[in-house]
Parts: sequence; C-alpha cells; structure tokens
Amino acid sequence: MARMKDDIHDENKKVRRQLKAFMAQARKNEEKMRRFNELELQLISADSLADLLRLVVYNYRTAFELDVVSLILVDSEYEVQRMLDDSGLDPGLFPELNFVENAMVLDSLYGISLKPLLGLFQENEHSSLFGDVPLIPASVALLPLVRQGRLIGSLNLGSLNQERFISGSGTEFIERLAAVVSICLENAANHERLKRIGLTDPLTRLNNRRFFEQRLREEVFSASRYKQPLGCMFLDIDKFKFINDSLGHQTGDAVLIAVADVIASCLRAGDVVARYGGEEFVALLPKTGLDSVLEIAERIRTSVSGFDFKLPGSGIPQVSISIGVSMLTTEIMNDDIEAQISPLVARADQALYQAKNNGRDQVVFSKP
Repeated sequence: MARMKDDIHDENKKVRRQLKAFMAQARKNEEKMRRFNELELQLISADSLADLLRLVVYNYRTAFELDVVSLILVDSEYEVQRMLDDSGLDPGLFPELNFVENAMVLDSLYGISLKPLLGLFQENEHSSLFGDVPLIPASVALLPLVRQGRLIGSLNLGSLNQERFISGSGTEFIERLAAVVSICLENAANHERLKRIGLTDPLTRLNNRRFFEQRLREEVFSASRYKQPLGCMFLDIDKFKFINDSLGHQTGDAVLIAVADVIASCLRAGDVVARYGGEEFVALLPKTGLDSVLEIAERIRTSVSGFDFKLPGSGIPQVSISIGVSMLTTEIMNDDIEAQISPLVARADQALYQAKNNGRDQVVFSKP
C-alpha cells in the first residue's frame, strides 16, 4: 500500500513537472508571438524601403535573440539599389544586405517547394547567403521570400547554438514571418515606385525639378553640418531651339534623352542629377572640392560634344553643352541653411549665362 502511494506521489510530481514545462513553453511562445506582432506592425508602418530593411535585419535579430540575420534580394535591373541610393542609404555600408541579378542561386537552394530550410550551417551551401557578416552561425533557418509564385529574395536567420534550428521541426511561425516580410517588401517597393513617378521626368527618366529641390535642401544641410564642400552645376544644351524648330520635336526629344544619359554616366553614385526644365539640367556633387567638380563638368562637356547621336534625318548640328558651376564651401557656410540654398543655384545659373555669352560649349565657375 505504501509502495502504491509512493508511486502515485512520484507520478504526480512527474505530471506537475511536465505541466510546468508546458506552461513555461506556452508563456515563451506567447511572448514570442507578442514580439512578432509588434514587429509586424512596425514593418507594415515603415515609412520607406530603407526603414523596412533596417527593421528586418536589425530589429528581428534583437527581438528573437539571433546572432546573425542577412537578407538577399533579387534586383535584376538595379532598381532596389537605386531606390536605396535615392534615400541616402549606402548599400555598401549594410553588410547584412546583398543583391543578386537573378534567382538562379535561390532556385537551386529552395527547389520547387519554396519552403523554409532549417538545419546546421553548411559552409559550401550557405556562406554566400550571409555575405560579410562577422559571425558564422552554427544553425540556420533560411526563409524564401515569395510573391506571385516568384522568388524575390531570402531572409536568413543564424544562431551560434547548433540546436536552435533543427531540420524537420515545425515551420509555421517562420513561414508566417517569411510571408509578412515578402508582402511588406513588395508594398514598400511599389510605394517607392509611385514616389519615383512623381519625382521623375518621364522623358529622360532623370529626377525632376521637384525631386532636385527636395534633395538640394538635404544636401545643403548635410554639407553645412559636416563641413564638407558641395558642388552645383547648371547645364544647358546649346542651340536646342534650332534643333527643335528645324528637325522637329521628335529629334529634339532624342537629343534630350541622349544628353541626359551622357550626363548621368559621367556622374558618381552619390551625385544628384535632374532635368530642371526644357533643355536645362542640374546636378549636385556632395563632398567634392572645386577642382574635382570642374574636372567632372569638363568631362561632361567633352563627352557631349564628342558623342555620336546617330539621330534620324540629316542636317543635325554638332550638339554641345554649356555648364555653370558654383560651390558651397566651408568658408561661406553658416547656420542659416535657407539663406545658402538659393544663392548656390543662382550662382550656377549666372555662370551658365556667362558661358552662353562667351560663346557656348564651355564650363564657367561663379565665385561666391
């Protein structure tokens, strides 16, 4: 009888331990879901694609106590990277974010199932997914990001604990995570596209005047804050009215598109270029001294004058461009940001006017 009581007592203790463990796991899952719901709301309300990417990479690592998080995005036309450049985020300073031109590598990884993969880190298969992140995980959860049945990327979670992600374990939670991230990425990219439509010149595909005026204020503020020089160029195609009047607007449009491409090709990734109106273009060159600005302006001028436009019809004159340059330097910077914006553009415009009066096809610098 006493033995039976002891057995019952031991069984009750075992059941209580199991119940306690179940309750602890339930509370842990509840806390995990609470954190996930909070992050889900943050993702949905992200103001920009750049903010969304920061949330995915950094906030998820902290919230779910991960050692490594990386993100691979398929960006065949360099579109996402241009969006990040326009937002001021340098992808080169974001080692957790990498881009591939097509989904071939991801297709071979996930196969046709497009299901998350959990298990031990395999260097030959997984090292490229984590790029230049400093830690090498022991176990990984690889989440395919899919929209409309098409792979758009891969969210890669890593832990130094070999048992954190075990092959064959349930994936309902991370499948939901992958779905939410995929939808938010697509929505953010579409939102950026809509913004770009309103800030892009439809003919040349350059930024438009509205975009330039927004970035002008930002760049002047940044230059003044960090005491770094800022160059400004006003560019105007010489005798463009004659091209339009004598050869027609179709030829004129072709010239505008070609010149826009030449200008953009001579500038750097961090520079800002826009079509200001008509045959006028404008550019900002942050963190660039006068000598370099003048060198780039001269490169644009010679590239335009030496460009073979291959336009339809005959009698097209040699296309040339006049450029006015102004500078915002540390010597003239002050705390009044607004007071520095208009003079910077006005001086470049005055220099352009002088280049036109001096015979066109030249670069003129306007001193403060």
